[in-house]
Amino acid sequence: MIELAHYIRNGFVESIHYGSMAIFDGTTFTALGDIDSEIFPRSATKPLQASAMVRLGLDLPERLLALTCASHSGGEMHRLAAKEILNSVGLDIDALQCPTDRPYGDAERRAFGSQAPARDVHNCSGKHASMIATSVINGWDIQSYRDPLHPLQVEIKKEYLDASGAASSHVAVDGCGAPIFSMSLKGLAKASSSVSTGNTPSRARVFAAMRTFPEMVGGEKRFTTEAMRLIPGLMVKEGAEGVEIAALADGRSVAFKVIDGSMRAIPAVLVAALSRMGVDVASLHELAKTPVLGGGLPVGEIVAAIS
Repeated sequence: MIELAHYIRNGFVESIHYGSMAIFDGTTFTALGDIDSEIFPRSATKPLQASAMVRLGLDLPERLLALTCASHSGGEMHRLAAKEILNSVGLDIDALQCPTDRPYGDAERRAFGSQAPARDVHNCSGKHASMIATSVINGWDIQSYRDPLHPLQVEIKKEYLDASGAASSHVAVDGCGAPIFSMSLKGLAKASSSVSTGNTPSRARVFAAMRTFPEMVGGEKRFTTEAMRLIPGLMVKEGAEGVEIAALADGRSVAFKVIDGSMRAIPAVLVAALSRMGVDVASLHELAKTPVLGGGLPVGEIVAAIS
């Protein structure tokens, strides 16, 4: 592990976020910390899950394919898109097996008001809708689509292995109820590069969808969405418990994990990583600022510890 970020209050380092990072230039890896031990990449592998589904016959417009890759904010456009995916195979939102939730985004939560939590609001509803749709297309049971031994999940694991070239020794239940397969940061960086370079037709479609509709991948004012808008050819995806990937159309990529699971350091660390990779990040500096407050006013910020 290395120091990834410092939480600074009035010039004093109050807290330190440790972690590991794999940087891939398209050919070779740079290791900052341990990039070979397996982690659960969580939602950072949604582009791979979406690629597997496209390969299996899921044929969605780019806007809906982008939602398949999303940890979305739960806005009306996201909810309607999840419903549209299910309607395309003759189903409705009651087929979803993700948990009920309230919107993830602040503005979306305010607009949602006092409504009861709903499954289509869950940030993974697009992925679940597409898993169900893919199962229908292939004639597979839709009640058991979350089972790691379901044909869909077996194919998703194959996609992981093919894209990463890395072993996957563990399977668990992700926060949304779908299976999650372990992967090393080295494998995650390589797999992300395989999506951004479009080395298979399905991965090329996923990359194009995320780039064209970044607001479907996250939401307005979300770091993931705005970073993709500001940097040409950049794909970004976060995963719970401090995981982040980014990849460029030329094959450069990065994958890292904040070991304590904190998400607050991710923007600063990602900007520093992209800068180290040779990306012009001037447009991201304001976006990535995470102030430390004292008395309700900024008295410091989270800064990257890598350069």
